[in-house]
Amino acid sequence: MGLLKAGIGALGGVLADSWRDYFYCESMSADTLVQKGEKRAGGRSSNKHGTDNIISNGSIINVNDGQCMMIVESGKVVELCAEPGEFVYDTGTEPSIFYGSLGENIKKSFLEIGKRFTFGGEPAKDQRVYYFNTKEIMGNKYGTPSPIPFRIMDTAIGFPLDIKIRCHGEYSYHITNPMLFYTNVCANVENEYTRDEIDGQLKTELLTALQPAMFKISQNNIYYSAIPAYTMQLAQELNELLSSKWRERRGIEIVEFGVSSVSATEEDEARIMEYQRSTAMGRDDNLAKGHILGSAAQAMNTAAANENGAGMGFMGMGMVGNMAGNMAGMFNGGKGQNQPTMQTQPVNTGAWKCDCGAENTGNFCSNCGKPKSNAWTCGCGTQNTGNFCSNCGKPRG
Repeated sequence: MGLLKAGIGALGGVLADSWRDYFYCESMSADTLVQKGEKRAGGRSSNKHGTDNIISNGSIINVNDGQCMMIVESGKVVELCAEPGEFVYDTGTEPSIFYGSLGENIKKSFLEIGKRFTFGGEPAKDQRVYYFNTKEIMGNKYGTPSPIPFRIMDTAIGFPLDIKIRCHGEYSYHITNPMLFYTNVCANVENEYTRDEIDGQLKTELLTALQPAMFKISQNNIYYSAIPAYTMQLAQELNELLSSKWRERRGIEIVEFGVSSVSATEEDEARIMEYQRSTAMGRDDNLAKGHILGSAAQAMNTAAANENGAGMGFMGMGMVGNMAGNMAGMFNGGKGQNQPTMQTQPVNTGAWKCDCGAENTGNFCSNCGKPKSNAWTCGCGTQNTGNFCSNCGKPRG
């Protein structure tokens, strides 16, 4: 038994067509993956008292674009057609395969899965016609539930950095081997098999394969924001990683893989910015000095607002100023160029001058032996030895 392409004048022309059963499938929605064929009996069909699960000899089976038709007898695939048109079911011919654009790998699957015997030329007790949606199934959303590792190469930093990213987007897939899909996924469908019955499993397996696929993409030494430019390569990597589960077991392949958004964690973003800033300052002394002095100014503002009092605040300002000056000087070769100058008070060493003209530091003149005088001259011109002027009362300065 097999399929013959129906043509003008075939098997008695239009008059003969009225004797035959007609199997067809209306346009399939984007959510329907498999649908059982509908049967319309001819006016003089010999199968009027039979069941819908019996295909009479000479029946016509219609196949539309984007569909693959399959005849199953008692759970075994016996015929397959992926070419649009009308075909005549003939029990006197060998099984036939019109694989269309599905590829010759369907033949191998038929040899492994298909029926190996007939029922003496008679139809089996249970025959069904199924139609598979071979169009691209789009709009499958995905999102990483937790961040996944990714190695970036930031040109500003100059060395690889391991971070964690999140990504969201959509992917599409299509059925490339209806025989595998029927045998391993949706065997003996009563009416139809929809995408929601398998999407959850596909999404879980996709996210599992996404991490190693991202690792392979990272070997291109790119920044994570450039990932959307590598979506085609991602789709290829995912197909390779999922080939054993999707292509070889279920007859499914990814067509497109889109990335709508990708972002690093807040901690990694801060770490990247810190590395970039440190690298930039290491390459530009002026930028480093500006950053140091800017940080010092901020620290001074914070010190001035010290809750322990203005004295402690200004002490902190002085310490920060000294550190900033020293660090800025380091970038000028230690020569102190363009360093902020700090005003200092003259240091009192306790030296005094004797009436004989000798300079002394002790309590007696080293030249004449005269003792050190504690006298001081007030602003009013009066000589004094106490702590207050005997003339105007002004305290000793």
